[in-house]
This record gives sequence, C-alpha cells and structure tokens, in this order.
Amino acid sequence: MKKIHFLFIFSVLMLLSSCSSDDSVGSSETSTNYLPLTNENYWTYNIENDSEGMITNSRDSLYVNGDILFSGVTFKKMETESLPNGFYSSTLRNNGLRVDGSSIKLSGNASYDLGLGTPISLVINDFIILKENAGANEVLSTMNGTFSQVVSGYDLDFTYTLKSYNVSKIATFTSPNGDLYENVIKTKVVLNLKITTTQELVVGLPPVTITVLSPQDVITSYQYYSEDIGMVYTDTNITYEIESIPGVTLPIPTTGSQSQEEFLDTYLVN
Repeated sequence: MKKIHFLFIFSVLMLLSSCSSDDSVGSSETSTNYLPLTNENYWTYNIENDSEGMITNSRDSLYVNGDILFSGVTFKKMETESLPNGFYSSTLRNNGLRVDGSSIKLSGNASYDLGLGTPISLVINDFIILKENAGANEVLSTMNGTFSQVVSGYDLDFTYTLKSYNVSKIATFTSPNGDLYENVIKTKVVLNLKITTTQELVVGLPPVTITVLSPQDVITSYQYYSEDIGMVYTDTNITYEIESIPGVTLPIPTTGSQSQEEFLDTYLVN
C-alpha cells in the first residue's frame, strides 16, 4: 500500500537546526481543550488516499504516551500503534504537543515521503498548530529555512516556508462522512518549497545553479478540531511540478498529485 508520507512538507523538519516560529501566547490565558492531552487518550482515524487516481484505504491509531522533553520543556509524547498512513498522525508520531494558554504547540522531528526517492525531514520547535482565541485567517506560526539533502543521488538545496493559520470557527460541522461535531476550529498548514541544484552542465565551465522546483505550495492541509474531542477531520492535498532542465534528467517524477482525507472513527479522552 502506498503511503502518503507527504515528504515535501514537514519532512524538511529534521535537517533544520535553526528555525523561526512566531508565538506570542502567554500561559496566563485560559487553557484550551480542543485537543485533550491526558495520558492514554487516543484517537483512531479511517483514511482515504487518492494518489494519481489510485484509491487506498487505511487506518491510524494515535495516542498520548507520557512526557517528552524538548529544549528542557515538557511536552506530551504522541505515538501511533504502527507506522502511520495519514498526514496528521505522521506529523505527530514520536513528537511532542503541549498546551500553552489558548495555543497547542508542536515540537520534534517529522519525516515524509513525497515520492522523491528519499524522505525529507524537518525540525519543529514550538510550532503553533491551534490557537483557540485567534482571529479569522490569522497566521499562527511561521518557519523559514534552508537545508541541503541528497535525493536520488543529486545534491539538492531546499528553501522552505512552513505556516499555520487559524481559518475560522464553526458552530456545527458536518464531516464529509456524515458525522456531526459542535464547536469546531478549522486550521490550515501550508508548506511552500523551492528546490535548486548546482551542476556542471558543460565540462570545463563553472557549475551553474538550476531551479528544480520553483517556489510553490506543495502541501496544504486543513484540520478540524472539536472542543473536548480533538482533531476530527483532515483534508490534505499535495501537488508539485518540477521544472524542465535542458541536459539534466532527474530521477524524480516531474509532477505529483495526492489527496487524502482522515476521518475520526473512535476516541477516548479524559
């Protein structure tokens, strides 16, 4: 079964040792309960993935398993019963979440497979995934950075911007599978990516830098959180188009298109 590891998005997380994240939420605010993080809380998700017209179905189980430290700060460790298929569970697996006032912050490493031949990794530090009192379309967090990684034998340079947004509050939300939820916050995560490579195209001449992927939003993920429950529905799309490079053939698909929906099935929260 092909997994939608979304390599291009949060994958860039592990090789980034320095990143900027905007968070101005203070712990004096009322604590949010849109993602209850008590130990042994769990959520299971039914996943439908469409990759270039190939439909696959799978299931993830995500749970809270004790504490984990990042930079001396205590987070709740998120784990899955097996290697996850969904974007949401893949992003949280083995990473930490913590409530900071009305915000929920994510720290850790995430790796995703976008079909490039080698997964990309990113390092995240206190990235806000949800803020209860945010305004409509407010930017919650921004990470910018660059890193290099060998993909299918080519040295590639990545420039990225990862952003999260509060989209809106919804009094009553009907999931596409028909389930009904009250007091829902809709958020969005976007990864914009540019890729270049420096190659010697003509023997004896200096190497030139070539744009492999012009700046584009390669992943857009909408997530819906219901009060006292957690994430109830995720709709994620990944698209990219590689530049045509005369004289250079990269072992990477020239285009990619995947869509995925994650539906909450069962849960236990305390």
